[in-house]
Amino acid sequence: MDTTANLSGRVALVTGSSRGIGAAIAATYAAAGAQVVLHGRDHAALAAVRERIGGDPLVVTGDVTDTGDLDRMHDQIMARHGRVDILVASAGSTTSRPTPIEDITPESWRADIEQNLTSTFLTVRRFLPGMKERRSGAIITLSSAAGRKPSERTIIAYAAAKAGLQLFTQDLAAQAGPFGVRANCIAPETIMTETNQGWIPAETQQKLAEAHPLRRLGTPDDVAAAALFLASDASSWITGVIVDVAGGAVLA
Repeated sequence: MDTTANLSGRVALVTGSSRGIGAAIAATYAAAGAQVVLHGRDHAALAAVRERIGGDPLVVTGDVTDTGDLDRMHDQIMARHGRVDILVASAGSTTSRPTPIEDITPESWRADIEQNLTSTFLTVRRFLPGMKERRSGAIITLSSAAGRKPSERTIIAYAAAKAGLQLFTQDLAAQAGPFGVRANCIAPETIMTETNQGWIPAETQQKLAEAHPLRRLGTPDDVAAAALFLASDASSWITGVIVDVAGGAVLA
């Protein structure tokens, strides 16, 4: 059996692909032959990723917590490609910081849940019916090591949302499997995205790296490699799993 991670002829929507992990996944998929649909809200950042990928990838913009925006994005993709074969729900973020539970505001809590858990639910809800109808598809959600283990550095609401994504993905796998749709979840640990490079001081980066058995921090390409495997036929008998891309920092 050919297990090459070849995505030729497949349409892949990667939400949150204007930078960081999402951009790396989009570039990796494009290199593997996929017709990539880029998504984000920063037009300049999306233009840079589009140039990096080359060709003429479709770019859609919108808020993935807004069903109206998702409907519009869906219509744009259907008009160009007619389907989505691979969905990577990468969009998610937080502006919170580690805070004692009693000091977390309801507004901050709701924002983290909306941006990370609800956004993925709404995105999957919009694109899953087409996959089920075609009896084929691969869905990848993005969790976090924050949802895999407690830590004094944990942003509680963000971690709760990311932990919820793991069970959501497994329920999705159970429901969608009979229709030929696979669903898996990637849980990265500290990834040196552009944002983290600027936010985490070099000394702290070194200390964090030393806390990992592999003695380094992750890169967006590390996550993209896992996402490529899970989207390809090389993982055709894998669904409902949580893959820790964490350098050994999350050990049972």
